[in-house]
Amino acid sequence: MRRLTHLEAITEAMKEEMARDESVFVIGEDVHLFGGVWKATRGLLEAFGSKRVRGTPISESAFTGLAVGAAMTGLRPVVEFMYFDFVHVAMDQLANQMAKVFLMSGGAVTVPITIRAQAGAGTREAAQHSETLEAWFVHTPGIKVVMPATAYDAKGLLKSAIRDDQPVVFVENRMLYYRKEEVPEGEWLVPLGKARVVREGRDLTVVTVGYALTKVLGAVTSLDGAVDVEIVDARTIQPLDLETLLASLRKTGRLLVVHEAPVRAGVGAEIVRRLTEEGFDHLKKAPRVLGAANVPMPFSPGLEDRCLPQEKTIAEAIRKMMA
Repeated sequence: MRRLTHLEAITEAMKEEMARDESVFVIGEDVHLFGGVWKATRGLLEAFGSKRVRGTPISESAFTGLAVGAAMTGLRPVVEFMYFDFVHVAMDQLANQMAKVFLMSGGAVTVPITIRAQAGAGTREAAQHSETLEAWFVHTPGIKVVMPATAYDAKGLLKSAIRDDQPVVFVENRMLYYRKEEVPEGEWLVPLGKARVVREGRDLTVVTVGYALTKVLGAVTSLDGAVDVEIVDARTIQPLDLETLLASLRKTGRLLVVHEAPVRAGVGAEIVRRLTEEGFDHLKKAPRVLGAANVPMPFSPGLEDRCLPQEKTIAEAIRKMMA
């Protein structure tokens, strides 16, 4: 075992896939300079050259459109969005072109493209640099959506995403970037569409999305065994691993979903809908979703913290659901 940050795991995944498959290339703002703003592409230019590590002007619509076209010809682009918020200016390329080409061509044209988007709040970067927009892409047919919460999953899921023949939006949380975790040597894949039971329990199921896993683990620890909580990390939210989630709900009868995106029309609402439809008879209490407030994220540290689920508020929610 060795200790890697999430960023190092992501870099290692791209490096291994670029070495394995010459059709894989990386494109985005400054990815060729010092590894980009977040240093995720560090060392790739030296290893693979400027034809496969393409720095671009500040124009998300342009480099996303270019990458979609390249994927349609058989290449496998990995597109870096410096901030998830910047997908706003490339939504036609993403939702109207990338997502629809396979169906509109009758399956004749695949689009094997991976969109890496750095997301999340907690770093005091205000409303235009703190969004978590995965629900937009879950709502868009034709796109898979992945949100890793560990370094192991960050590497394994990214490798699977790059190899997939359909578009994948790969959401990375910057609060995790510099966290070191133990991971094994060598190569591994984590399959898309498979959740992970992080902690087994009998009283209540907590489904986490992305970085929320870290806070939920802290909240459960603070409960000091008062509630036997089962924690399931969704990992891939489209397609959703309904089988694993249902198995947990059948055991506990209570469901809490925690994510850092706004609650209204978020992924939590979709998870509750699916599990209620399929597992209503197993519910002992109404499901609940805990997420961000339905406001643009404030710049003020105190206000930002109040707008996000925290360990204390998660623990309180768990206690209330057991009351």
